[in-house]
Amino acid sequence: MAVELKVPSLGESVTQAQVGPWLKKEGEAVARDEPVVEVESEKATVVVPAPVAGVLRKVLRQTGETVAVGQVLGEIEAGAVAEASATASTKPPPALPTPPAPKAPSVPVPTPPAPPKPLSAAPPAGSPLATRLTPAARKLLAEHALGKGDLLRLFEAAAGKTTLATAEFPAPGPRERLVPMSPLRRTVARRLLEAQDSAAILTTFNEVDMSRVMDLRERYGQAFQEKHGIKLGFMGFFVKAAVEALAAFPSVNAEVRGDAVLFKDHYDVGVAVGGGKGLVVPVIRDADQLSLAQIELSIAELARRARENRITMEDLSGGTFTISNGGIYGSMLSTPILNTPQSAILGLHKIQKKPVVGPDDTVVVRPMMYLALSYDHRIIDGREAVTFLVKVKELIEEPSRLMLDV
Repeated sequence: MAVELKVPSLGESVTQAQVGPWLKKEGEAVARDEPVVEVESEKATVVVPAPVAGVLRKVLRQTGETVAVGQVLGEIEAGAVAEASATASTKPPPALPTPPAPKAPSVPVPTPPAPPKPLSAAPPAGSPLATRLTPAARKLLAEHALGKGDLLRLFEAAAGKTTLATAEFPAPGPRERLVPMSPLRRTVARRLLEAQDSAAILTTFNEVDMSRVMDLRERYGQAFQEKHGIKLGFMGFFVKAAVEALAAFPSVNAEVRGDAVLFKDHYDVGVAVGGGKGLVVPVIRDADQLSLAQIELSIAELARRARENRITMEDLSGGTFTISNGGIYGSMLSTPILNTPQSAILGLHKIQKKPVVGPDDTVVVRPMMYLALSYDHRIIDGREAVTFLVKVKELIEEPSRLMLDV
């Protein structure tokens, strides 16, 4: 009996996805719940498992094709595992047809009846573009040094004549490659622009002495790993410190809802991790109710699933605050962008030994880290943001307070 392999539900508001690589070939045996094909949506890459044990008889959608939720990707012949094994030894499975290489969009912009006149930085007065191109958009064009041809495409797109996705661009050169963005990358790009456009983002900085946290890791790291089965990292301390600071400053954990503010009395902390398809932000639920060991175990499990492209929509949704650690890549200082609709994000950076002045005015060398808090100034005042970051700094520099809840 043939059982259909369908595109699963990919989360609220997500209706389409792109077929990723097939992990099984036609004619190969599959076990129940074994990964068969990857599907990439605008929010995450998910693996579609086999609903039954059997043989993958047909591949109906090839890698790179756009599919809708519920659409059939292939067919599995249930209960044919033994037959597949015997057949595989005498006859190789048929090769999958090679999907066509993606082509650059080439819908030409209609040729005007006369040679175009030089364009100014603003559209003609009285045209619909004059009301659609905001001062912020004009500034963006100037900052990115867009040329006259780029302006023409932007103006025509605003007028509805074409879209940027279908506008005609110069063909790639001999040592250039035009690769379409994945759905996930397109969504990341869109959301980053939305964050910049929809929030009044400011960033405040501080630096923290990591000596005592590093001393705890040195003294108790091995015993911690033996008892809990996980290494004692830095992120667990920062998650616990952030939760304490969020409780003290509720607006940092809040969200703008039109002309109102939604305050949240739960602490679901997103931790940015590098996945197989790019950066994702899985969420640690109810972080205020977890021990340090439970937080570290949660981070390790979410990071593993992200690397294996097994992260789910539930893992990525509903966070109230985000922590991003650019220090693992060597970043010394950065200004993180909000993970909307959240109102703040904490950026961690590389630990560097630096000379600092001690309490008795002596100069000592300490492992220091820069902290950055980007926040939405619409609902978080500068005093709150600075004091929040100082609170995190104090808790990291006195980690015993985290353990004693004081």
